[in-house]
Amino acid sequence: MGKRRKPSPPSRARMAVLTTAMAGGAVLAAGTAHAEPTPSLASVKEQVDKLNEEAEQSVEQYNGFQEKQQKLQGEANRIQEKVARGQESMNELRTRLGAVAADQYRNGGIDPSVQLMFDSDPAGYLERASAQNQAAGTQTALLKQAQDEQRKLDQDRAEATATLAQLDSVGTELGARKQQIQSKLAAAQAMLNKLSTEDRAKVNAQQAADKAKAEAQQAAKTAAADRASRSADRPDMSTPAPPASGRAAAIIAFAQAQLGKPYGWSKSGPDSFDCSGLTSQAYKAAGVRISRISQDQWNDGPRIDRANLQPGDLVFFYNDIHHVGIYIGDGKMIHAPRTGKNVEVLPISAMPYMGAVRP
Repeated sequence: MGKRRKPSPPSRARMAVLTTAMAGGAVLAAGTAHAEPTPSLASVKEQVDKLNEEAEQSVEQYNGFQEKQQKLQGEANRIQEKVARGQESMNELRTRLGAVAADQYRNGGIDPSVQLMFDSDPAGYLERASAQNQAAGTQTALLKQAQDEQRKLDQDRAEATATLAQLDSVGTELGARKQQIQSKLAAAQAMLNKLSTEDRAKVNAQQAADKAKAEAQQAAKTAAADRASRSADRPDMSTPAPPASGRAAAIIAFAQAQLGKPYGWSKSGPDSFDCSGLTSQAYKAAGVRISRISQDQWNDGPRIDRANLQPGDLVFFYNDIHHVGIYIGDGKMIHAPRTGKNVEVLPISAMPYMGAVRP
């Protein structure tokens, strides 16, 4: 039998080719395994809208804590001024008590009967003794007054301490809410930044299309209600509200003057507004004071049925009432939407409608 030939080892060139091919395959496999799927524009828009809505919820919470902080600061200042006045009163009482005590010490060291026996001027002594007894009565009255003042001072100091502690707690919560808002807005912006200029334009175009669609739907509903009302020969409760007059006209005039101004969270003008900042300032322009935040504005007046809406009414949205606008008639409102957008006119059907209030 012939000898079996051993297989010859691969040449260096062949080894290099194999190594390169294997390495390339490994890189390709790794790249495929770790590649992140590109989100669709619809997905990006949905996530950005959700983040902006969550940010707006936090804005109204922030506004609430900010308003509470301002009230607590005013209360703390008032109590601290009261404590300062009480301390001044106590210092004055201590000075007067010290003077009475010193006078009694100087004049009360000898028995009164002995003083009268040896006094060269008995009539003068009796006058001085009478004055001394009066001073003792004054001291008793001053001591009681001092005790009452000290008790009040201690109570005021305890109240001031509790108020300042509450103020610190609210300040901490305010900072947390601010961080929460900034984080959500930054996350939304980061998602948009990943898109190309063309895709960002598509997202903006989609938002404009959604708004136009909502307006068309509202117009169709109004027209259908109008036809149904006429055919049934009954008063139409869904026709456009009558033109605004008086207070309502002033409210709407202010809101219209802000159209196009940017949304600014926790802002009440004059250059930017959040939703409740716009509504509170519009009512203020008409001489009506309402609360600063939307959840409180919800309780600033009687509830109004949707069919009975009138221009100037406050309209509220979402289950937690975190968004509010000003009804202007014809199924539309003026509102400050969210970060990145401007004060605008929008159909009230464009968002989850919860109800209306007429302050």
